[in-house]
Amino acid sequence: MELLIICNACKTASARRVTAILPNFPYARQDKKDKSRAPITAKLMANMLQTAGCNHVITMDLHASQIQGFFNVPVDNLYAEPNSVKWVRENLMHATENHAEINGAKEDCVIVSPDAGGAKRATSIADKLDLPFALIHKERSRPNEVSRMTLVGTVQGKVAILVDDMADTCGTLAKAADTLIKHGAKDVVALVTHGILSGRAVEILKGSSLSRLVITNTVPVPEEKIEALKVEEGQKGCRLEFIDIAPVLAEAIRRTHNGESVSYLFSHPVS
Repeated sequence: MELLIICNACKTASARRVTAILPNFPYARQDKKDKSRAPITAKLMANMLQTAGCNHVITMDLHASQIQGFFNVPVDNLYAEPNSVKWVRENLMHATENHAEINGAKEDCVIVSPDAGGAKRATSIADKLDLPFALIHKERSRPNEVSRMTLVGTVQGKVAILVDDMADTCGTLAKAADTLIKHGAKDVVALVTHGILSGRAVEILKGSSLSRLVITNTVPVPEEKIEALKVEEGQKGCRLEFIDIAPVLAEAIRRTHNGESVSYLFSHPVS
């Protein structure tokens, strides 16, 4: 609501252009009517922003790209992928001339999508890192609860890197990690754009098979949750790490203000 008020205040004060920066677009998962009488809240958010006077939106890793079509104003959907790929290279990949070694050998790692919907995102990262890809098919009994998971692909003896756009209650990530360990993965790392960490997320993560949850700072994480997920050297547990995407948004703002193209940011990391 505060964003809408500020947009409207700027518009009524004769601002030439009002750009809204939403690193994590609210209600992005409510982008379609998946059951009777369900609201399409993402469309409502688009309508309210435009009515308030917003005439340009910059966001990151929309849950569904078609949300851009809800707007009648320009929408720049930035990607965390370039910075995520850079993080994997710097933290999981040994510095070799051709980046052929990951934890000793390239074959030791595999990119995994925890659901079919995220396959495109995961395969894109796998292609850029020249790594194999695996997929987990999940069946939900109700929202935020997964009943069964089936692995498609091979993770035996590999470090599995789970790639997703959102970590909410973290039930999907935890069950996916357990599934990967059962199928022989020697370690599981989760690479996620939006770390919402709602409800029992911290408790679920601490009891999961994940060794690391790597998120961007699109969503503020309360200090107590950060403290709860601290793991001392040599101890087992899920350690929380961050990828800073503030430079990406700053560069997008600079380019927009100067009338430059932002397409460079879709494929190049900014730090």
